[in-house]
Amino acid sequence: MKLSEKKYLIGLDFGSDSVRAVIVSAQNGKEKGSGVAYYKQWMDGAFSDPSKSMFRQHPSDYINAMTNAVKSAIADSEDGIASKIIGIGVDTTGSTPAPVDKNGEILALKPEFWENPNAMFILWKDHTSVEMADRINMIARSNDFEDYTRYVGGIYSSEWYWSKAAYIAEQDAAVNEAVHSWVELCDWIPALLTNTTNPADLKRGICAAGHKALWHDSWGGLPSQEFLSAISPTLDGMREKYSKTVYASDTSVGGLTTEWAEKLGLNPDIAVAVGEFDCHAGAVGAGAGANDLVKVIGTSTCDILMVDGEELGNQTINGICGQVNGSSMPGLVALEAGQSAFGDIYAWYKRLLSWPLQQWAEQNPEDKQITRDIEENIFPMLSSAVSYRDNEKGSIAIDWHNGRRTPNANQRLTGAIANLNLGSDAPEVFHALVESTAFGAKSICDCFIAQGIDIKRVIAIGGISKKSPLVMQTCSDALNLKISVVESEQSCAIGAAILAAVAAGQFRTAEEAQAVMSSPVCQVYSPREKESAIYQKRFEAYQNLGKAIETIVMTEQGIK
Repeated sequence: MKLSEKKYLIGLDFGSDSVRAVIVSAQNGKEKGSGVAYYKQWMDGAFSDPSKSMFRQHPSDYINAMTNAVKSAIADSEDGIASKIIGIGVDTTGSTPAPVDKNGEILALKPEFWENPNAMFILWKDHTSVEMADRINMIARSNDFEDYTRYVGGIYSSEWYWSKAAYIAEQDAAVNEAVHSWVELCDWIPALLTNTTNPADLKRGICAAGHKALWHDSWGGLPSQEFLSAISPTLDGMREKYSKTVYASDTSVGGLTTEWAEKLGLNPDIAVAVGEFDCHAGAVGAGAGANDLVKVIGTSTCDILMVDGEELGNQTINGICGQVNGSSMPGLVALEAGQSAFGDIYAWYKRLLSWPLQQWAEQNPEDKQITRDIEENIFPMLSSAVSYRDNEKGSIAIDWHNGRRTPNANQRLTGAIANLNLGSDAPEVFHALVESTAFGAKSICDCFIAQGIDIKRVIAIGGISKKSPLVMQTCSDALNLKISVVESEQSCAIGAAILAAVAAGQFRTAEEAQAVMSSPVCQVYSPREKESAIYQKRFEAYQNLGKAIETIVMTEQGIK
């Protein structure tokens, strides 16, 4: 490795609404250019129905947005940098799988399936398969098979691979007839760039395989075919069609094809690394090591707590979203958790308050700019009002608006706001919602700590960690822990770039690359003694309300 020779990497971060391309220096991790492009059809509301928890994204959106984002990043950088880019790393939301045919083509890219939502990528927050997840959990606990859920916290979620694959295939005969296998977005993008989408050539990452597809060395890869077929006959033969080997993300999938090099303005044959989920890459980009809990805070949260595999031994952690060796930093076991909604809850509240404004703007076009200005200032006004309020006896909320991911996944659950009275106002309710997301974070920490997993440091990354001091201070108070905020807002993309630097041969190990390229801490929030004591009491109220809501919801749905 010669750091005197300036080399650069691209980190591609596929989020829920857009993809961001970041050009990162291999010498010091500095960002040299970035570009963002939104998914056009997704932003237009196509192929999704939030009222049914149905969220689908068209593969053409990913292709077009990725192309535009990379070109924008190059245009945003210094002249000549493109020729010095040696690798591409990819991270995406997940679990976000799609059906493919025998040649590895996403069905939605074929003319006959172009507008069929079931032939597209099923976004992580799509919960249409909740009953299929129930079926998987029932079979896993039936004693007819080995418990294949024990390394994913003991509960399989509707947000994950097999739930979605079986549900879609059972609902859509045409898709079931055409599907050969299923592929995660984080595996498909690198394969697309290297022309290795054919199932026989596809290099799947350990991240998606281990956390969402139940891959584990102890049973030789995927669960048995008998188990998969018991879930649904539509999964017959799927074990054989899945990759026989899975890889960590410091491994190269192959070289960038000439066709894609021309589209993106890059050199052909540069290394493209195995993909992984955004939160896992974010932990790498944030410089995390053993016993650092990294919270990726955005529309939802994904938490990664890496631990030493030898210290963990054969222990399985209940109620989380999986424990997989090498799914984040190679050599460490990544324990995954998270909240199904975080920023999405604040966005929901803003939409609620904005509804009359939007109606007024439609009826009075001359006032559109005024109403737009008011909407843009809703959060600053609420945050300012909350910052000096004592909510000790105010309303209390539950953050399950999109179900509960961790601890103990249950996507049937719903959000709630209680303890309202005629004096309750908008800032108080907003305060309760912010508290609820902080309490959801505390529930995750408590889940780890109760099972003997030490948390030495909490690191926050993602847009909210930099944009909302109110939210971050509330989280610190509720957790009663210091929270370090990372300087870069692109830690996920930087993490992907770090792993690509290893795949490209610029560094020997991910640890070496991380030491040079990861983003530093820019701010630390410390718990306030008085507020923290109040939040510990409020947390008890949150737990009691949550138990009541869970009992009501499950009883109404006839589930014990």
